[in-house]
Amino acid sequence: MTEKSTVPYALAVDDDPLIVMDVCNILEDAGFRCLDAMSVAEAQALLLEHEPSIALLFSDVDMGDGHDGFYLARWVAERFDEVEIVIASGAAVPAMGDLPDRATFLRKPFSAATVKEHLAETLPDHKKPAPLRRAV
Repeated sequence: MTEKSTVPYALAVDDDPLIVMDVCNILEDAGFRCLDAMSVAEAQALLLEHEPSIALLFSDVDMGDGHDGFYLARWVAERFDEVEIVIASGAAVPAMGDLPDRATFLRKPFSAATVKEHLAETLPDHKKPAPLRRAV
């Protein structure tokens, strides 16, 4: 088995192409392979297609396509026990019931260092890629 086959996938979701590209760069630097989606529907399709390989969902709240990141977080939590969930927003703040228990929230704007620190602190050890395990 090669090292590349053991690298977990992360799914970055944001309706802004520059932000989703930036998030993917951060996640790849943290040790993930990254898939990206620009809508909740696209994210759902990718999760269903790649589910056993995806370890992390990193989604914005405001998606502009009828569903938001809170909805996506709840949908993922109901269907995929092994997917960790991080929801980020610069405008919305989660209210009681918006996020499933195992999801975490990150305020925008964030830096690469902030994201990596958040993931190093919140992800279970067995789901951390090597760079995040070294960061702790």
